[in-house]
Amino acid sequence: MSKESIETLVAELVHEEDWRRMRATAACLAGGPKAVQALIDAMHSGPPVLKQEAAAMLARIKDPHAGVALVGLLEDGEAAVRKSGATALEQMAGVLDTETAAALVALLPKTEEGETKRLVTHLVGAIPTAVVPLCQMMKHPDPDAQVTAALMLDQLLDPRSVDAFIDAMGQPAVRDIAVGTLRKLGAIRERIDGTFDALRDVEGASEREEARMATVVDLLGIGRPAVEILIEYLEDEDWLVREAAADLLGKIADVRAVEPLMRRLQHDKDTGVKELAIKALGLIGDARPTALYLEAIPIRPLRVYAMEALAKIKDVEVLRPHKELFDRLRTDRDGLVAYNAGLIADKLEALTAEPAGDQIGDQEGQSHE
Repeated sequence: MSKESIETLVAELVHEEDWRRMRATAACLAGGPKAVQALIDAMHSGPPVLKQEAAAMLARIKDPHAGVALVGLLEDGEAAVRKSGATALEQMAGVLDTETAAALVALLPKTEEGETKRLVTHLVGAIPTAVVPLCQMMKHPDPDAQVTAALMLDQLLDPRSVDAFIDAMGQPAVRDIAVGTLRKLGAIRERIDGTFDALRDVEGASEREEARMATVVDLLGIGRPAVEILIEYLEDEDWLVREAAADLLGKIADVRAVEPLMRRLQHDKDTGVKELAIKALGLIGDARPTALYLEAIPIRPLRVYAMEALAKIKDVEVLRPHKELFDRLRTDRDGLVAYNAGLIADKLEALTAEPAGDQIGDQEGQSHE
């Protein structure tokens, strides 16, 4: 076991020797809050190359406490550092809190047109919690800031902004934008409500399944503006409506849907809804449902979908503790289960091809002889 402090190990993320970089990576991944704080400190005071590595490491750890510090990198003088901060924020979009979103939104009015402004604008659109500070920004005393927020919200067309736009009707700078956006939001709500009302009225098993697929095709084109409304429909009394909502959320693949879909997978009494929920989560590729996928493997109607979802997780590192399970499932009698287990096991073998921790320690000892 190394006696170096976590701060020393963080600095070694950019060491010229491979084994030191690997040791530093392992320490950061296992270091908990102290490691996160050390990485944040490195982003404040380290050289550009260390700032980039620290940002990448925080993206792997996905601790939301690092969000504000990552936003700070967007104002760094080095273009590569700014890009690293933006990449990390985008990868963490689903877990970032309102404080991080507020820090990001605060950059909008003070960032000049150019690459950084485009990065910030893109990130605001990608982070679900940004809607709240954007709504607050429409009350800013500067009319230009009001317009910036209103235009962003008009692009997002998120139903959570309805009240803010209604309040903004009395502000001359954004009145016309508010009227237009509210009209669009109303049309989206009417379209989705009407389509699901029609779906409920369909009778007959085969007819209902055809109607569900037609509903998905009909509403898919709305895209992200439909997400919040579709999340509401995941709680509908009609199982077919819940299935259609889950199917659409998976195809839209917005991270806002991860936790609501996880609740459907956990608690829904209808197997069909569970199937569509797990398939939708797999399409999104977020790592948060990993434990639910593992629990679903023994459940016959869900096991293939669970394995497919596990194979699509973008952060393969979270699967490392379960490598023995996937190795066993490579010989499963179900071909699809075996195939996906093989995909996962191969990825994990690639990750573990590096020297193990005790081998690293041996190398360290030899280097001092």
